[in-house]
Amino acid sequence: MRAARYHEYGGTDTLVVEQAPDPLPGPGEIRVRVAAAGVNPVDWKVRNGSVRDFLPVDLPAIPGRDVAGLVDTIGEGVTSVDIGDRVFGLGGVTGATAELAVLSAWAPAPANWSDAEAAAAGLASVTALGGLKALGRLEGRTLLIEGAAGGVGGAAVEIARALGATVIGTASERNHAYLTSLGALPVAYGAGLAERLAGLAPDGVDLVLDAAASGSLADLVEIAGGPDRVVTVADHVNAQRLGVRVVNAVNDSTLLAEAGALGEQGRYVPRIEQTYSLREIAQAHAHSERGHVRGKIVVIL
Repeated sequence: MRAARYHEYGGTDTLVVEQAPDPLPGPGEIRVRVAAAGVNPVDWKVRNGSVRDFLPVDLPAIPGRDVAGLVDTIGEGVTSVDIGDRVFGLGGVTGATAELAVLSAWAPAPANWSDAEAAAAGLASVTALGGLKALGRLEGRTLLIEGAAGGVGGAAVEIARALGATVIGTASERNHAYLTSLGALPVAYGAGLAERLAGLAPDGVDLVLDAAASGSLADLVEIAGGPDRVVTVADHVNAQRLGVRVVNAVNDSTLLAEAGALGEQGRYVPRIEQTYSLREIAQAHAHSERGHVRGKIVVIL
């Protein structure tokens, strides 16, 4: 199969497109013929070696974790899908940006999602849903999402709205119209946030989801009225110091199915900033590394 790979840790110049061995699914896994693969910040952090102490990989490695495609091979014990089914889902820390990928969690891809949208949903939706579920009941409550214009933040906005929350999202001024289109009340992040929120939520903010790791966690705790009302999916370092719960992304087919159901209903649409071809994998990673991505970057196979 053709795949993007890197043979050593380093910059985008380590990425090459070459022939690689076809992967085989183990028990409880499936293999898909990939139509599109998501690009997430963790992909280039793994590639450049900055997280190798807790996310080591065997080299050469294929970047990427979430894909959309057609089921090609079914592992032992799997009865929930058939060959040819269109699914979206998650594999390991690596392995997605290739013609074939093995998944350990998946769900049917909504017919109204494009392949790019379905590929963009995997990691963003399980991260967003995991964080939102940790906050408890959302219906009738006011939720502040820090970093609401990114892949996870944008997914959290739409999902939280679908679950009945009033959502306020922080973002730079250039992304305020985008947040409005997602159903959030936009507000600028940074110094003076509490004062700006007073006009948007005169009765205060009930809950906070931090999807940015922008160094604002202490301020978010103060805004919410305590660490028990805040969850972060991004800021592990400050969370421990402040007593804030951390939720990590998990390969959970139930969460993927929940996101897919919202997609079928038109209540959650993964947003794409830009797509790239497989041969443009280095440009895709460079785009992600520049930051301030609105929604997701996707590689089309």
